Amino acid sequence: MELKDLFYGIQDFFVNVAFAPLDAIRKLQDSSWFAANLLNFVFIIIVSVAFTYWCIQLNKFDKDEHHNIHG
Repeated sequence: MELKDLFYGIQDFFVNVAFAPLDAIRKLQDSSWFAANLLNFVFIIIVSVAFTYWCIQLNKFDKDEHHNIHG
């Protein structure tokens, strides 16, 4: 096995396996924009929920720390 074969194997994996879902989304975009961007909408919702939870937790710990310092 040559080193060249290793790189061709890596290329084959990414072109035919790893990027196959992205190719499917690209083909889907021609028929339905919303369906193609559903993944983005789901990601935005997950990040928004996580950010809100994080801010609530920061607020809670900030109040606890403020209470422990002054009381």
